[in-house]
Amino acid sequence: MPTNYLRRSVKAPPSPGGSRPSRAAGNRSRRVRLSVGRFTVFIDLADTQAGQLLGVALPLFSKAEPWGDCLHFEVPLRFGRDRTARLNGRLGDVYLWAEESRILLPFGMTPISHDGEVRLPAPCNVLGTLSDWAVLRGVHPSDKVTLERDGG
Repeated sequence: MPTNYLRRSVKAPPSPGGSRPSRAAGNRSRRVRLSVGRFTVFIDLADTQAGQLLGVALPLFSKAEPWGDCLHFEVPLRFGRDRTARLNGRLGDVYLWAEESRILLPFGMTPISHDGEVRLPAPCNVLGTLSDWAVLRGVHPSDKVTLERDGG
């Protein structure tokens, strides 16, 4: 899959009259369907450049790889760290590990977490929020991962 077009910055076109675009008008296009094995959940994309990049790159396909109570998978996105990068994650948030081109979906503690925290492997950009992160406990290694726009 050619990925060079993903390297360019994703910016919204200016709206007529110089006013800011309405967020309500674009909410439906900001939702992504994530299918992993037999489970389907939705991601509400964050209003960040990394979130916009993911929206432009869809559809994407990969294989699930568990890491403790965190699911991760490789994606062909090339993007550096931004201001949303966190080392301690929150359950239900979706992260882009920029250095490794991986999306991380924490649903519990990772192998490097201490009590009461969700430690990510490196500072990761926030991509969005999952509708239901608890179902990820049923995902098996090498389950097919599909990310696509939510049409409904």
